[in-house]
Amino acid sequence: MFERYGDSIRSLVDRSLNFLGVPYRFGGTSPITGFDCSGFVGKVFSDALGFGMPRTAAEMSQMGEQVKINELKPGDLVFFNTMRRAFSHVGIYLGNYQFVHAPSSGGVVRVEDMRISYWAARYDGARRVLPGAGVRPTQTN
Repeated sequence: MFERYGDSIRSLVDRSLNFLGVPYRFGGTSPITGFDCSGFVGKVFSDALGFGMPRTAAEMSQMGEQVKINELKPGDLVFFNTMRRAFSHVGIYLGNYQFVHAPSSGGVVRVEDMRISYWAARYDGARRVLPGAGVRPTQTN
């Protein structure tokens, strides 16, 4: 079980890093046309783990279990208040206070440090989304 979980997280982290440099696009869900933050997270989870994710960061913030900042593990979802509302931005934690995300208009998918003042001031919390913990499987046709 734990080995399988580790392989899943490695796959999730590897897949997220494959999208570095993809441009931000509001409402975007594709590496071809661009991602917004939740579109990026949804695509990574779908590709790496076969999970369907809710469409918005706020909806994602209701999944899985809450995680304290000092207990973060790679693959956890990290949330920020970037639009004057809680849980308006989401990224994927990589370890060592680094996270990968689709930032904003004019930006590209990139890795950033949660400790820099901008992100530290806007941190809203984290969730650990595990198989069977309220995650909908992706539908295949």
